[in-house]
Amino acid sequence: MAHLFIIGLGYSAQAIRAAARRRGWRVTATGRAGELAFDNEVAVRAAMAAASHVLSSVPPADRADPVLERYGDALGQHWLGYLSSTGIYGDAGGAWVDESAPTLVQRPGAGRRIARAQADAAWLARGARVFRLPGIYGPGRSALDRVRAGRAHRVDAPGQVFSRIHVEDLAAGVAAAWDSAAPPGAYNLADDLPASQNFVIEEACRLLGREPPPLVRLEDAGLSPMACDFYAENRRVASGKARRVLGWVPRHRDYRAGLAACLAAELATAGPAASAPRARAGQ
Repeated sequence: MAHLFIIGLGYSAQAIRAAARRRGWRVTATGRAGELAFDNEVAVRAAMAAASHVLSSVPPADRADPVLERYGDALGQHWLGYLSSTGIYGDAGGAWVDESAPTLVQRPGAGRRIARAQADAAWLARGARVFRLPGIYGPGRSALDRVRAGRAHRVDAPGQVFSRIHVEDLAAGVAAAWDSAAPPGAYNLADDLPASQNFVIEEACRLLGREPPPLVRLEDAGLSPMACDFYAENRRVASGKARRVLGWVPRHRDYRAGLAACLAAELATAGPAASAPRARAGQ
């Protein structure tokens, strides 16, 4: 039986764990939702030695990758996977980027994201399948939740686009790398329609039967520094390599299909008594 060891069982990795279990795999993980503590070195090394596949979703800390620093010597000949970010490409002025695009490792003064780019490069050097991910959303973590909570914004940023991926499509992309015996390397996983975040918020409002929030300037939106950093970059992420090599196609091809699936999943979880709000007309 294949045994997947996940280091850092967060939101995305939980979907990957579910995909592995559907295949009948054994899965062990570190993190608050996992069985092991990252600092329990004896247990982590034993689990790693017993695993056939190792996947890390742990981001760099203090400009270093904590997994490679502490457990790099134990990775051995495992199938290796790493969840990275398309943020390593930096600003592309709205152009398409694929895995051949330069990363921030080659750009002096890239700021905090250079640590992520360096971790990405270090995992590639280890022979990992590195999955470069754009904005991740899914049930319980989507524009629907921000609209309901009154935290949704529409920012006046003409021409600004973002790429995104539904968490189930992310997990399917990783699983496709298992099933296809994909060679080591970088793989972008993104849906088919890079789009303005405003369009996503408007669609979430339509599904929930609410009026969209007013359009505001970026400096008036009250966003966190990290959220503001996203608006400082503009790119479209191409995932042709994953489709060619892994045979992967996202089930949720754009944000409309993805948000509809999120709402359907939430209503199904809420039980048969739940019903969807009436959507506004138009759009």
